[in-house]
Amino acid sequence: MDFALTEEQQAIFDMARDFGADRIAPHAQDWERQGTIPRDLWPDVAALGLGGIFVSEDHGGTGLSRLDGTLVFEALSMACPSVASFLSIHNMCGGMIDKFGSDQARDRWLPDLCSMTRIFSYCLTEPGSGSDAAALRTRADRDDQGWRLNGTKAFISGGGYSDVYVAMVRSGGDGPKGISTVIVENGTPGLSFGGLEDKMGWRSQPTTQVQFDDCTVPADNLLGEEGRGFSYAMAGLDGGRLNIAAAALGGAQSALDRTLAYMGDRKAFGKSLDQFQALQFRLAEMETALQSARIFLRQAAWKLDQGAPDATKFCAMAKLHVTDRAFEVANQCLQLHGGYGYLADYGIEKIVRDLRVHQILEGTNEIMRLIISRALLAERA
Repeated sequence: MDFALTEEQQAIFDMARDFGADRIAPHAQDWERQGTIPRDLWPDVAALGLGGIFVSEDHGGTGLSRLDGTLVFEALSMACPSVASFLSIHNMCGGMIDKFGSDQARDRWLPDLCSMTRIFSYCLTEPGSGSDAAALRTRADRDDQGWRLNGTKAFISGGGYSDVYVAMVRSGGDGPKGISTVIVENGTPGLSFGGLEDKMGWRSQPTTQVQFDDCTVPADNLLGEEGRGFSYAMAGLDGGRLNIAAAALGGAQSALDRTLAYMGDRKAFGKSLDQFQALQFRLAEMETALQSARIFLRQAAWKLDQGAPDATKFCAMAKLHVTDRAFEVANQCLQLHGGYGYLADYGIEKIVRDLRVHQILEGTNEIMRLIISRALLAERA
């Protein structure tokens, strides 16, 4: 069993980390205050091959593995978890289109996605259906022009900012088998957006409701087969959970790195903080938490890459374990900074705020426990 990264994987991590340190980290707090990510960032991201991470090379993507993807998002999140996670959502859409779309759909959507000349958002959650995603009510009815959409999506990262929305809609009866996936372009009549949400974290990502009011899209904007949308959404979430876990890990690693530096400089009672054994033990616990989380995350990614039958369970376990540990570490880092940790200038409070939502989105950690326990009981049978 080899736990080492290959030379290529190490190069991927280093490239993403260095890009984040140069192009994202110096501006992260300004972008948070502005409530948006400058669009001129994305061509530079795409130039590194990070616009279509999970899109095959035949369709203009990089064709990286899920394990490779966790390296990218961990490294970028050391600069800013909010920006890295927004890129993760765009790439989740690309992976869905590449995997489930027809040749025509791939040719139509993926070149702009990979070049990031158009930004994609994922629309599943609704005001009345979060954890119970299969209860979504946004309707898609056939008409002479294609599909007529009516309903509202909630908590959509990139609402009003993105160019294309991959939306799960109800084209049939109740339950998962009545759900399809359609692709809606910004500017389509009947598509509108709510006001910007005022959020605790991820503040550089514009987040709004996405509203469909007799929004008509062409028939060939259906992704894959009618009635398969819920399975597409869930398949996308397996990878999305790994990415969100990786982003949490990168943010927590950044918090720990800052804390190590701070504790070497800050003095109390005549010596630096890193000379107090009780605080050294805190550092040891945090390092152990992050290293164990990293190994678990990479094992889950490897299982998804291999198509292992228990990959979904491991993705859920990794999302649960890594996001919980990462938030705990970031919060402890704030505590070790004392009052300075509460100040924006030190960057720790932003990481704490950003990482809190990682325990909620892509399926709450309570739902992760449900997925894990159900899989465990099924394996027993």
